[in-house]
Amino acid sequence: MSGAGRAAAVLVGAGVAVAGERLLARSSERSASWWRTNHRGEPVSLYEGPLLAAASLAGLALVPGLPLRARLAAIGATATAAGLGAYDDQSDVSEAGEPVAKGFRGHLGALRSGRVTSGSVKIVGIGVSGLVAGALLRPRDAGWGERLAAGTVVAGTANLLNLLDLRPGRALKVGLLTGGHLAVRPGPGGAVVAGGLGAAAALLPMDLGERSMLGDCGANAWGALVGCGIAAWAGTPRLYAAAAALVAVTAASERVSFTQVIESTPGLRELDRVGRRS
Repeated sequence: MSGAGRAAAVLVGAGVAVAGERLLARSSERSASWWRTNHRGEPVSLYEGPLLAAASLAGLALVPGLPLRARLAAIGATATAAGLGAYDDQSDVSEAGEPVAKGFRGHLGALRSGRVTSGSVKIVGIGVSGLVAGALLRPRDAGWGERLAAGTVVAGTANLLNLLDLRPGRALKVGLLTGGHLAVRPGPGGAVVAGGLGAAAALLPMDLGERSMLGDCGANAWGALVGCGIAAWAGTPRLYAAAAALVAVTAASERVSFTQVIESTPGLRELDRVGRRS
Protein backbone atom coordinates (compact mmCIF):
# COMPACT_ATOMS: atom_id res chain seq x y z
CA MET A 1 0.00 0.00 0.00
CA SER A 2 2.72 2.43 -1.05
CA GLY A 3 2.12 6.09 -1.71
CA ALA A 4 2.84 5.48 -5.39
CA GLY A 5 0.19 2.76 -5.53
CA ARG A 6 -2.41 5.02 -3.94
CA ALA A 7 -1.49 7.85 -6.30
CA ALA A 8 -1.92 5.49 -9.26
CA ALA A 9 -5.37 4.50 -7.99
CA VAL A 10 -6.29 8.20 -7.65
CA LEU A 11 -5.30 8.71 -11.30
CA VAL A 12 -7.29 5.65 -12.37
CA GLY A 13 -10.40 6.97 -10.61
CA ALA A 14 -9.99 10.43 -12.09
CA GLY A 15 -9.31 9.04 -15.56
CA VAL A 16 -12.38 6.81 -15.60
CA ALA A 17 -14.57 9.67 -14.36
CA VAL A 18 -13.26 12.14 -16.96
CA ALA A 19 -13.51 9.61 -19.78
CA GLY A 20 -17.09 8.80 -18.81
CA GLU A 21 -17.99 12.48 -18.59
CA ARG A 22 -16.66 13.11 -22.08
CA LEU A 23 -18.53 10.14 -23.54
CA LEU A 24 -21.76 11.38 -22.00
CA ALA A 25 -21.14 14.90 -23.30
CA ARG A 26 -20.91 13.52 -26.85
CA SER A 27 -23.96 11.31 -26.48
CA SER A 28 -27.39 12.41 -27.62
CA GLU A 29 -29.06 10.21 -24.97
CA ARG A 30 -31.03 12.36 -22.54
CA SER A 31 -33.35 10.04 -20.62
CA ALA A 32 -35.76 12.09 -18.52
CA SER A 33 -35.49 9.60 -15.65
CA TRP A 34 -31.83 10.60 -15.18
CA TRP A 35 -32.61 14.29 -14.68
CA ARG A 36 -33.85 16.14 -11.63
CA THR A 37 -34.72 19.68 -10.60
CA ASN A 38 -32.20 21.21 -8.19
CA HIS A 39 -32.72 23.74 -5.38
CA ARG A 40 -32.80 26.58 -7.93
CA GLY A 41 -35.51 24.90 -9.96
CA GLU A 42 -33.03 24.11 -12.76
CA PRO A 43 -32.55 20.71 -14.46
CA VAL A 44 -29.44 18.73 -13.50
CA SER A 45 -28.19 15.34 -14.63
CA LEU A 46 -27.88 12.29 -12.35
CA TYR A 47 -25.22 10.65 -14.53
CA GLU A 48 -22.53 11.90 -12.14
CA GLY A 49 -23.53 9.16 -9.68
CA PRO A 50 -22.86 6.14 -11.92
CA LEU A 51 -19.63 7.79 -13.10
CA LEU A 52 -18.34 8.17 -9.53
CA ALA A 53 -19.37 4.62 -8.64
CA ALA A 54 -17.72 3.08 -11.71
CA ALA A 55 -14.51 5.08 -11.23
CA SER A 56 -14.35 4.19 -7.53
CA LEU A 57 -14.80 0.49 -8.31
CA ALA A 58 -12.06 0.67 -10.95
CA GLY A 59 -9.72 2.18 -8.38
CA LEU A 60 -10.61 -0.52 -5.85
CA ALA A 61 -9.98 -3.27 -8.38
CA LEU A 62 -6.58 -1.93 -9.41
CA VAL A 63 -5.06 -0.35 -6.29
CA PRO A 64 -2.01 -2.47 -5.32
CA GLY A 65 -1.38 -3.96 -1.89
CA LEU A 66 -4.94 -3.94 -0.58
CA PRO A 67 -5.76 -7.16 1.36
CA LEU A 68 -8.27 -9.38 -0.41
CA ARG A 69 -10.82 -9.20 2.41
CA ALA A 70 -10.74 -5.40 2.42
CA ARG A 71 -10.88 -5.22 -1.37
CA LEU A 72 -13.89 -7.52 -1.61
CA ALA A 73 -15.65 -5.77 1.28
CA ALA A 74 -15.27 -2.32 -0.25
CA ILE A 75 -16.20 -3.47 -3.76
CA GLY A 76 -19.29 -5.25 -2.46
CA ALA A 77 -20.49 -2.37 -0.26
CA THR A 78 -19.84 0.29 -2.91
CA ALA A 79 -21.44 -1.67 -5.75
CA THR A 80 -24.47 -2.57 -3.63
CA ALA A 81 -24.97 1.03 -2.51
CA ALA A 82 -24.62 2.27 -6.09
CA GLY A 83 -27.07 -0.29 -7.47
CA LEU A 84 -29.70 0.25 -4.79
CA GLY A 85 -29.22 4.00 -5.01
CA ALA A 86 -29.78 3.90 -8.77
CA TYR A 87 -32.90 1.80 -8.20
CA ASP A 88 -34.15 4.40 -5.74
CA ASP A 89 -33.30 7.21 -8.20
CA GLN A 90 -35.50 5.56 -10.81
CA SER A 91 -38.38 4.54 -8.54
CA ASP A 92 -40.96 6.07 -6.22
CA VAL A 93 -40.89 9.41 -8.03
CA SER A 94 -44.05 11.40 -8.60
CA GLU A 95 -45.01 13.03 -11.89
CA ALA A 96 -43.48 16.24 -10.57
CA GLY A 97 -40.14 14.45 -10.17
CA GLU A 98 -40.19 14.42 -6.36
CA PRO A 99 -39.74 11.33 -4.15
CA VAL A 100 -43.01 9.80 -2.94
CA ALA A 101 -41.53 9.02 0.50
CA LYS A 102 -38.59 10.69 2.25
CA GLY A 103 -36.35 9.70 5.16
CA PHE A 104 -36.50 6.70 7.47
CA ARG A 105 -39.79 7.90 8.89
CA GLY A 106 -41.40 8.24 5.47
CA HIS A 107 -40.29 4.82 4.27
CA LEU A 108 -41.21 3.09 7.53
CA GLY A 109 -44.61 4.80 7.37
CA ALA A 110 -45.08 3.44 3.87
CA LEU A 111 -44.20 -0.05 5.12
CA ARG A 112 -46.77 0.22 7.91
CA SER A 113 -49.39 1.05 5.31
CA GLY A 114 -48.44 -2.05 3.33
CA ARG A 115 -46.36 -0.41 0.61
CA VAL A 116 -42.74 -1.40 0.03
CA THR A 117 -40.83 1.62 -1.33
CA SER A 118 -37.55 1.60 -3.18
CA GLY A 119 -36.16 3.58 -0.26
CA SER A 120 -37.02 0.86 2.24
CA VAL A 121 -35.42 -1.75 -0.03
CA LYS A 122 -32.34 0.45 -0.19
CA ILE A 123 -32.20 0.92 3.58
CA VAL A 124 -32.30 -2.83 4.19
CA GLY A 125 -29.89 -3.68 1.37
CA ILE A 126 -27.27 -1.10 2.30
CA GLY A 127 -27.62 -2.06 5.96
CA VAL A 128 -26.99 -5.75 5.25
CA SER A 129 -24.11 -5.08 2.84
CA GLY A 130 -22.63 -2.67 5.37
CA LEU A 131 -22.67 -5.30 8.09
CA VAL A 132 -21.00 -7.84 5.81
CA ALA A 133 -18.36 -5.32 4.75
CA GLY A 134 -17.77 -4.26 8.35
CA ALA A 135 -17.16 -7.85 9.40
CA LEU A 136 -14.62 -8.32 6.60
CA LEU A 137 -12.82 -5.03 7.21
CA ARG A 138 -12.02 -5.74 10.87
CA PRO A 139 -9.39 -8.25 12.06
CA ARG A 140 -10.43 -11.90 12.04
CA ASP A 141 -10.35 -12.02 15.85
CA ALA A 142 -12.56 -8.92 16.27
CA GLY A 143 -15.61 -9.34 18.49
CA TRP A 144 -19.20 -9.07 17.30
CA GLY A 145 -19.57 -5.59 18.81
CA GLU A 146 -16.60 -4.27 16.85
CA ARG A 147 -17.89 -5.81 13.64
CA LEU A 148 -21.34 -4.37 14.24
CA ALA A 149 -19.82 -0.94 14.81
CA ALA A 150 -17.85 -1.25 11.56
CA GLY A 151 -21.00 -2.18 9.66
CA THR A 152 -22.82 0.77 11.22
CA VAL A 153 -20.05 3.08 10.02
CA VAL A 154 -20.25 1.78 6.45
CA ALA A 155 -24.05 1.96 6.21
CA GLY A 156 -24.29 5.16 8.27
CA THR A 157 -21.78 7.03 6.13
CA ALA A 158 -23.61 5.91 2.97
CA ASN A 159 -26.78 7.40 4.40
CA LEU A 160 -25.09 10.57 5.70
CA LEU A 161 -23.57 11.61 2.39
CA ASN A 162 -26.91 11.00 0.72
CA LEU A 163 -28.53 13.32 3.27
CA LEU A 164 -25.90 15.96 2.47
CA ASP A 165 -26.42 15.82 -1.30
CA LEU A 166 -28.82 18.78 -1.22
CA ARG A 167 -26.47 21.54 -2.36
CA PRO A 168 -23.77 21.57 -5.06
CA GLY A 169 -20.50 19.98 -3.99
CA ARG A 170 -21.51 19.38 -0.37
CA ALA A 171 -21.38 15.57 -0.29
CA LEU A 172 -18.28 15.48 -2.48
CA LYS A 173 -16.45 17.96 -0.23
CA VAL A 174 -17.23 16.03 2.95
CA GLY A 175 -16.05 12.81 1.34
CA LEU A 176 -12.92 14.44 -0.05
CA LEU A 177 -11.97 15.89 3.33
CA THR A 178 -12.56 12.59 5.14
CA GLY A 179 -10.98 10.47 2.43
CA GLY A 180 -8.03 12.83 2.13
CA HIS A 181 -7.36 12.33 5.84
CA LEU A 182 -7.41 8.56 5.34
CA ALA A 183 -5.19 8.72 2.27
CA VAL A 184 -2.22 10.08 4.22
CA ARG A 185 -2.59 7.61 7.10
CA PRO A 186 -1.00 4.17 7.27
CA GLY A 187 -3.13 1.09 6.78
CA PRO A 188 -5.65 -0.04 4.17
CA GLY A 189 -8.13 2.81 4.67
CA GLY A 190 -6.28 5.15 2.32
CA ALA A 191 -6.01 2.50 -0.38
CA VAL A 192 -9.74 1.82 -0.13
CA VAL A 193 -10.70 5.42 -0.87
CA ALA A 194 -7.92 6.31 -3.34
CA GLY A 195 -9.84 5.69 -6.57
CA GLY A 196 -12.91 7.43 -5.21
CA LEU A 197 -10.85 10.47 -4.26
CA GLY A 198 -9.64 10.83 -7.83
CA ALA A 199 -13.15 10.44 -9.20
CA ALA A 200 -14.68 12.89 -6.71
CA ALA A 201 -12.03 15.51 -7.45
CA ALA A 202 -12.57 15.13 -11.19
CA LEU A 203 -16.36 15.40 -10.90
CA LEU A 204 -16.44 18.23 -8.37
CA PRO A 205 -16.43 21.03 -11.02
CA MET A 206 -19.52 19.51 -12.68
CA ASP A 207 -21.29 19.32 -9.34
CA LEU A 208 -20.32 22.84 -8.25
CA GLY A 209 -21.28 24.16 -11.68
CA GLU A 210 -24.74 22.63 -11.18
CA ARG A 211 -24.53 20.62 -14.38
CA SER A 212 -25.00 17.36 -12.47
CA MET A 213 -25.52 15.90 -9.02
CA LEU A 214 -24.67 12.62 -7.32
CA GLY A 215 -28.22 11.44 -6.71
CA ASP A 216 -28.79 8.42 -4.50
CA CYS A 217 -26.59 6.24 -6.72
CA GLY A 218 -23.51 8.42 -6.35
CA ALA A 219 -24.05 9.71 -2.81
CA ASN A 220 -24.76 6.27 -1.35
CA ALA A 221 -21.82 4.70 -3.20
CA TRP A 222 -19.45 7.54 -2.23
CA GLY A 223 -20.57 7.30 1.38
CA ALA A 224 -20.23 3.51 1.50
CA LEU A 225 -16.70 3.77 0.08
CA VAL A 226 -15.65 6.41 2.61
CA GLY A 227 -17.31 4.39 5.37
CA CYS A 228 -15.30 1.33 4.34
CA GLY A 229 -12.14 3.43 4.50
CA ILE A 230 -12.98 4.57 8.04
CA ALA A 231 -13.87 1.03 9.13
CA ALA A 232 -10.58 -0.29 7.74
CA TRP A 233 -8.47 2.45 9.35
CA ALA A 234 -9.98 3.28 12.74
CA GLY A 235 -8.84 1.78 15.99
CA THR A 236 -11.54 0.28 18.18
CA PRO A 237 -12.29 3.42 20.30
CA ARG A 238 -12.51 5.64 17.21
CA LEU A 239 -14.66 3.06 15.45
CA TYR A 240 -17.19 3.01 18.29
CA ALA A 241 -17.17 6.80 18.47
CA ALA A 242 -17.79 7.10 14.72
CA ALA A 243 -20.64 4.58 14.84
CA ALA A 244 -22.30 6.38 17.76
CA ALA A 245 -21.94 9.75 16.03
CA LEU A 246 -23.49 8.43 12.81
CA VAL A 247 -26.45 6.92 14.67
CA ALA A 248 -27.01 10.25 16.46
CA VAL A 249 -26.76 12.27 13.25
CA THR A 250 -29.14 9.92 11.43
CA ALA A 251 -31.70 10.26 14.22
CA ALA A 252 -31.30 14.04 14.24
CA SER A 253 -31.82 14.24 10.47
CA GLU A 254 -35.49 13.35 10.93
CA ARG A 255 -36.04 16.58 12.86
CA VAL A 256 -33.19 18.93 11.92
CA SER A 257 -32.37 20.53 8.57
CA PHE A 258 -28.66 20.05 7.85
CA THR A 259 -28.80 22.92 5.38
CA GLN A 260 -30.10 25.28 8.06
CA VAL A 261 -27.43 24.12 10.52
CA ILE A 262 -24.65 24.61 7.97
CA GLU A 263 -25.95 28.02 6.88
CA SER A 264 -26.10 29.23 10.50
CA THR A 265 -22.63 27.95 11.50
CA PRO A 266 -19.59 30.15 10.69
CA GLY A 267 -16.85 28.15 9.05
CA LEU A 268 -19.18 25.44 7.81
CA ARG A 269 -21.16 28.05 5.89
CA GLU A 270 -18.08 29.42 4.12
CA LEU A 271 -16.71 25.95 3.35
CA ASP A 272 -20.06 24.87 1.95
CA ARG A 273 -20.12 27.89 -0.39
CA VAL A 274 -16.57 27.49 -1.76
CA GLY A 275 -16.76 27.09 -5.54
CA ARG A 276 -20.53 27.39 -5.72
CA ARG A 277 -22.50 29.83 -7.83
CA SER A 278 -23.58 32.90 -5.87
